[in-house]
Amino acid sequence: MLEMHQVTKVYRTELVETHALRSLDLHVRDGEFVAVTGPSGSGKTTFLNIAGLLETFTGGTYRLDGEDVSGLSDNARSRLRNQKIGFIFQSFNLIPDLNLFDNADVPLRYRGMPAAERKRRIEDALAKVGLGSRMKHYPAELSGGQQQRAAIARALAGGPKLLLADEPTGNLDSQMARGVMELLEEINQQGTTIVMVTHDPELAARAQRNVHIVDGMATDLSVEPALIRAAHAAQLDPATSTTA
Repeated sequence: MLEMHQVTKVYRTELVETHALRSLDLHVRDGEFVAVTGPSGSGKTTFLNIAGLLETFTGGTYRLDGEDVSGLSDNARSRLRNQKIGFIFQSFNLIPDLNLFDNADVPLRYRGMPAAERKRRIEDALAKVGLGSRMKHYPAELSGGQQQRAAIARALAGGPKLLLADEPTGNLDSQMARGVMELLEEINQQGTTIVMVTHDPELAARAQRNVHIVDGMATDLSVEPALIRAAHAAQLDPATSTTA
């Protein structure tokens, strides 16, 4: 589903050159649930933006669902992103002036999808996350956990093959976080590939595989289990983490 080989990302200004990713190698198989961990400033967000075709990369190769994306135009990248990728953000990113149905409808309209098909997809997605009776409610009328479920429904309505989640439980209490995680696990069991960035070792441990990014380089903790405890300990101890 996702294949990155020797991917680099360098941000340049007149005075400073910052290496956000350094020869990053990462393969995610179709149907996997992979957690991506690492300290602040390690390159996790840059990786996620590149994976979601929101940013270009400086060097290396990236194949999404078998397609090399490095030479695509902006329009082609946008089409591919809209068709194959769903996003879940820590801050939900719901439009406050739109109800849940209309929030989920916005990305589908960009695909030129017929109204009847959009309606079916949105109703199915909201029902799947337990919000079928709340589709006319506005984000402010929902709890944090419900807003995150609505954001997941918006992503699911597009039928993505790859779901990218950036700290999806970061703004939730522990009970709501467990509920969202259980929902993501159900979605994954139904065949959707999920890549989730998280600082929470407990949530990372529930994924099928844990990739740890430090200084722009990735280590697969499933093949180097001796690093798991050290990586998780570093995340729990602020003194060992770098700043963004």
